Amino acid sequence: MSKTDAAKAPRLADFLCFAVYSANLAYGRAYKPILEELGLTYTQWIIIVALWEEDGLSIKALGEKLFLESNTLTPILKKLEKDGYLERRRDPKDERQLVITLTEAGRALREKGGQRTLVAATGLDPEEFAQVQKTISKVRDNLIRHVEGA
Repeated sequence: MSKTDAAKAPRLADFLCFAVYSANLAYGRAYKPILEELGLTYTQWIIIVALWEEDGLSIKALGEKLFLESNTLTPILKKLEKDGYLERRRDPKDERQLVITLTEAGRALREKGGQRTLVAATGLDPEEFAQVQKTISKVRDNLIRHVEGA
């Protein structure tokens, strides 16, 4: 490759995927002290947040919401149940399904979260934050449609 071609080639900083990936790593570092204080992993945390939004989900519905497979969710849900944050029960309408509900301890974690702190830590005003979140979600959804259509 000539120097001219190399100069024209995309640089790492030009890749949106790298910007998203590295932002995710930065978020992980920012969340770390909050999650350590709560005794949770990030995946456990997003499960609890999803159940605050809509309690009583089946494992399948929860997995779809979080983009996780049931074989990934099951051990995490068992651990959260053992720790007293949620309960797994058979759905009376369909005994084959497990319904996941938060306990009082799981609901109480909302107050200990830290989302407001991390919103401020981004340096974005509320409107910018909302727009970035919508844009990233749109990119994710478009990529999923692209892959599923391939």
